[in-house]
Amino acid sequence: MTSYDRLKPRLRASPKSWLITGVAGFIGSHLLEALLKLDQKVVGLDNFATGKKQNLDAVRNGVTAGQWKNFRFIHGDIRSLPTCRRACRGVDHILHQAALGSVPRSIRDPSTTHAVNVTGFLNMLMAARDRKVKRFVYASSSSVYGDDPALPKAENRIGRPLSPYAAGKQMNELYAEVFARIDGLQTIGLRYFNVFGPRQDSNGPYAAVIPRWITAMTRNQPVTIHGDGKTSRDFCYVENVVQANLLAATVKIGTRNLKPKTSIFNIAVGQRTTLNQLHALLADLLATNTSHLSPLTSHLHSPIHRPFRPGDIRHSHANISKARRLLGYAPTHNIQKGLSESIPSIVTENTKDFASVKGITATNPFV
Repeated sequence: MTSYDRLKPRLRASPKSWLITGVAGFIGSHLLEALLKLDQKVVGLDNFATGKKQNLDAVRNGVTAGQWKNFRFIHGDIRSLPTCRRACRGVDHILHQAALGSVPRSIRDPSTTHAVNVTGFLNMLMAARDRKVKRFVYASSSSVYGDDPALPKAENRIGRPLSPYAAGKQMNELYAEVFARIDGLQTIGLRYFNVFGPRQDSNGPYAAVIPRWITAMTRNQPVTIHGDGKTSRDFCYVENVVQANLLAATVKIGTRNLKPKTSIFNIAVGQRTTLNQLHALLADLLATNTSHLSPLTSHLHSPIHRPFRPGDIRHSHANISKARRLLGYAPTHNIQKGLSESIPSIVTENTKDFASVKGITATNPFV
């Protein structure tokens, strides 16, 4: 039995109060569903800048009426300190997911990215401190490894940031450590490596690569790979991320070599996949499991290659031994299993209202 398996009955027996920022987002909504199914009380904060009401509807349809009554939603923005303080009132644990993702977005609009990802993060830290929250778990990113060439990526070595998004995530980690040292706020940062799964958006200029490619392929449209396709990522299914958040929020600090107040963990699978390999894997899975794709072989196997983009790191591969050892993290889904489970819902969700355009480009595989 894993640490996560042992945690679930303990949570049901002793419910806590949780705050999820970015609750209507892809990851936030999965965290909400997991906690409600464990009979926890949850406050959710979102401004719907990138989150969707449909994600909350999906959660409501996936839990019982009694469980849904344990959820309270606040429509608000983390750039407002009073809103953050209101959301933190009476909360035991915070799972901070609210952010503006995307490397390209941050390059085009660094000011807004900073306001949300750094100033908003600082507001949440101050609110958590003032409300005496027990644990502050936050979403960091593999982007903090920047130009460091070492593989696999280990938590104790990072490089220079390659984008405003990456710089902001590094600042999050620095601020979390400062608040832990000065104010005693317990903080744990989770460096996500390319999370994917159901409810992930395929639309818009900053959509993630997996749902965007799936949507393009199902519409008989070619996808674009920036570079030679040998760029690699450690793709992580969302269920692994849910597990990591709940373990991080409840693990005992001061034991098992955890730092007394703060720590950072890679959250991934520990498996490298190139974009060329990802394209071939998606093509095979879609052609095998979606009968109407059988005549679309030319598009499924012929991506368009364009120049590399600024701000993208070349390779990303996580060393997850620290999370395994100290959190009890045990990822249940590799990329193949994650894709097999998520493709049906991604196809259903992201092909309904997808505008028909020529030459769909996957613009952000590197969050």
